[in-house]
Amino acid sequence: MASDTDTRDTAATSDDFQIRSEPFYLPTGKEVELFEAAYAARLPVLLKGPTGCGKTRFVEHMAWRLRRALFTVACHEDLSATDLVGRFLLEGETTVWHDGPLTRSVRLGAICYLDEVVEARKDTIVVIHPLTDDRRVLPVEKRGELLRADDDFMLVASYNPGYQSILKDLKQSTRQRFVALEFTYPPVEVEVSVLQFEAGVDESTARDLVTIGQKVRNLKGHGLEEGVSTRLLVYAAQLVARGIDPVTACEVAIIGPITDDHELQRSIREIVTTVI
Repeated sequence: MASDTDTRDTAATSDDFQIRSEPFYLPTGKEVELFEAAYAARLPVLLKGPTGCGKTRFVEHMAWRLRRALFTVACHEDLSATDLVGRFLLEGETTVWHDGPLTRSVRLGAICYLDEVVEARKDTIVVIHPLTDDRRVLPVEKRGELLRADDDFMLVASYNPGYQSILKDLKQSTRQRFVALEFTYPPVEVEVSVLQFEAGVDESTARDLVTIGQKVRNLKGHGLEEGVSTRLLVYAAQLVARGIDPVTACEVAIIGPITDDHELQRSIREIVTTVI
């Protein structure tokens, strides 16, 4: 029979979640300066932008820059408040409390990053509200505890406005608790540099792939729900760097992932063969 004794999980330290080497990131505006100012003011930050445009890499870069541990939560429709805050687990004959990633971040003064926060259930998101105003507290109801955030704690969330709907949107009561940074695909020269660095391809190859990406993005709203991400362009470049011919690389890393529509695929193939 389990005892009534419970112990908070303290095995993890901030060092366990510290980013040791600098993640490659090229600023496209004042996002670094604005993030640092928000951190200094202890303000929560919302990153808005299309998938694969560099939001997660930016958070990793800023965590390294600020020397803060980073806890990343990939939000989904089954994510519960318990998943974020923590739960009691039976270990032998003892019931032991294990902090969730949000609670660990609050205790350790880390950055907690809720990736694609709009995917989480609305009743789950409510748990972050007391952390996003001047109270900076987290109610841990199962322990009867009101946990005050460490001075260095920061909450960051991201989502893709292109996928908003009546069912998949942030309530105003949540949105207006954050300062928002807008992200989009990098400018051409920056994106070329990203492909060269991430994949090790030459400038000509990187520029061809970026040109294809730019042209495919112009199809958004004309049958294409989302433009090709920088992430997919990097994938294509990495395949080319490993000996795959560029047209085939574009087929499997760009055309296949972004649409199943045969007419759209044919249009994108024409773009690829025109550029390459």
